[in-house]
Amino acid sequence: MITKNKVYSKQHHFLSKKILSIVTEVFAFLLLLLFFFPFFLVIVNAAKPLTEIILRPMSLPNNWLNIFDNVVEILGRNNVDYFRSFFNSIIITSTSLIAIGVFSAMAAWVLVRTKTRYSFWIFMFFLAGMVIPFQVVMLPLTRLLQNLKNMTGIPFKDTYHGVIMAYIGFGAPLSIFLFHGFIKSIPIDIEEAAIIDGCTKAQVFFKVVFPILKPIFVTLLVLNGMWIWNDYLLPVLVIGLGGSTKTLPLSVANLAGYYDKEWGLILTSVLMAALPILILFFFAQKHIIKGMTSGAIK
Repeated sequence: MITKNKVYSKQHHFLSKKILSIVTEVFAFLLLLLFFFPFFLVIVNAAKPLTEIILRPMSLPNNWLNIFDNVVEILGRNNVDYFRSFFNSIIITSTSLIAIGVFSAMAAWVLVRTKTRYSFWIFMFFLAGMVIPFQVVMLPLTRLLQNLKNMTGIPFKDTYHGVIMAYIGFGAPLSIFLFHGFIKSIPIDIEEAAIIDGCTKAQVFFKVVFPILKPIFVTLLVLNGMWIWNDYLLPVLVIGLGGSTKTLPLSVANLAGYYDKEWGLILTSVLMAALPILILFFFAQKHIIKGMTSGAIK
């Protein structure tokens, strides 16, 4: 009787786990459809003329090749200047990512390894940057850039260095927080052995610690890269819609006029702007998962 009860209990437990697994998969699939739906609308409407977009936004296009005509027209638009905007986005995104990654890793390493009465409060000061909404500092940021120009004579608006400095300031808090937790899991014995072998502090960081940070470093590159590449609000404040260093989101916004919005061109340009970051995410997704989990299992 006891044996039968045990068998029944195991079967019931197995059945419950199976049902839970099916329900979870169905729920995940529904979430996939929900989040993919806006992207689906962008794809199907990018190949339609304006009247078809308005009358039948949910239907498939009659001619998918229309999207290539839209691409050709976008590349020839002076108000878009796609190639220059693409180059500007590459410069701003790549430089910001490298600066955020290296500076944040250095700051987190010093905060973890240097134990003073100020270390905790400095770390909390960085974390405070994560909870302050960007909208609160929008106007002070523009005022600060203008004051810096008046003090130094160096322009910061509509320049690469101006927007890159802003991205470093807004991207560092989260990066320092993640690097801080990862570095705490690295045994200090490795660094002490390097110091005994004659390494300076800079050599210990760049030759010993920094290579170990590769998983979380790549994770932050992708996450910050998606944010910086797709960001609109900060560039429009620092650069402006008509700036010479405008990024792809600003160029896409130039297609939307006050009285006339060419939705076919707008949606096609959105796809063109999102394609590079989608490719980056596709090839780096395994590093993202590894970076998120490696700090917990080291």
